[in-house]
Amino acid sequence: MKKKNPITWVPTTYFAMGLPFVMLSLVFPIIFKGLGIPDDQNAFWTSLLILPWSLKPIISVIMELYGTKKQYIVITELVSAALFGCIVFSLPLPNFFTVCLALLGVIALSGSTHDIAGDGMYMEQLDTATQSVYSGWQGAFYNLAKVLANGGLIFLAGWLVKAKGMSVIASWQLILSICAAILGLVGLYHLYALPKDTKPQQAGDFNVKMKELWGIFVAFFRKKYIFYYLFFIFLYRFAEGLAMKIAPLFLIAKTDKGGLGLTEQEYGLVYGTAGVIAFIVGSISAGYFVSRVGLRKALFTLACAFNIPFVVYLLFAYFLPSHLPTIALGIVGEYFGYGFGFVGLTLFMMQQIAPGKYQMAHYAFANSLMNLGVMVPGMISGFLSKYLGYQHFFLLVMICTIPALLITWKVPFTYDSKQNKIDEKAH
Repeated sequence: MKKKNPITWVPTTYFAMGLPFVMLSLVFPIIFKGLGIPDDQNAFWTSLLILPWSLKPIISVIMELYGTKKQYIVITELVSAALFGCIVFSLPLPNFFTVCLALLGVIALSGSTHDIAGDGMYMEQLDTATQSVYSGWQGAFYNLAKVLANGGLIFLAGWLVKAKGMSVIASWQLILSICAAILGLVGLYHLYALPKDTKPQQAGDFNVKMKELWGIFVAFFRKKYIFYYLFFIFLYRFAEGLAMKIAPLFLIAKTDKGGLGLTEQEYGLVYGTAGVIAFIVGSISAGYFVSRVGLRKALFTLACAFNIPFVVYLLFAYFLPSHLPTIALGIVGEYFGYGFGFVGLTLFMMQQIAPGKYQMAHYAFANSLMNLGVMVPGMISGFLSKYLGYQHFFLLVMICTIPALLITWKVPFTYDSKQNKIDEKAH
């Protein structure tokens, strides 16, 4: 059978992977803010929703034993579409916040399952060199969901309220209906577009399965440098976890509250669209950069590009610019670096941690800790920004970038660019 071109399924798989995550982590904070939920509660609960992405080890070890990756991808896309449809009808309820959080929790579980299967398909179908090339497209289409959801859909919601006189609830109901329809259509497309992957392992009795699960767990912690690697992953995105939950709320907060006072339309255009386009350009550029010089030489540069540009929000908090092009320029610069640097961590986990017998499960182990590195600071970010104020909060963010850069400078490599183990003497 002719092997399917990655361009026919990698972009759509990672777009469908990104859309639920972006809706949960970026769009619903804006929805809840517009519906009167306080920022500290908003940041806490929308950060906690990321938890299923940190339960990937538990989910992935079961997925190693049952079903195919293609089955998981298609089913989770259709399930998430149906659940977004349910949220449409929950928004007018008096207890909408509780009901939404419950439904979003199930979407998060479905989304994390989709992530594991999508990444597993990517690593199984593509060799290392092709992974490096498509890592840019992978990151680009994952974050293209941000352009649609955090940019276009938020802009549309604001426009419907101000220009068309639609109620806030009705505008968000329409937005969520669009999201559900898109995921449903992608799920149907993937029934035909995804390549066939390896058959599931044969089912055995309970004891055999439990022994297999334990073997996967033990094998992970026997990997060379594993504890250094896990600490590295946790720190790489820690500052982002603080900044990225508060930055949107800071941008739309009123000027008398220390924010920049952007309207929803301005936010959608500048942060949700122009910023994410810069992220996509950065992601694609980094993919080709790494394919040329190798991940080992590129990693520290990528870490600097990822962490240092968060200084933009510190400068915004101190100088409070009102000139929209100035704000846009800062956000575009920050997002380009963010996209450029994010590729480094993704490839590091794929090429230095995942290789081995249980590739999909071990990549998920690493990915879960990466998400904890975003979730934990995100949960406390609302309380910190409330008590420190935006200026001191973003100063704290910059202080938190220092450990990430220090540990990246010395991170050891287990495999070379051809996935051969590096000789001990090389270190």
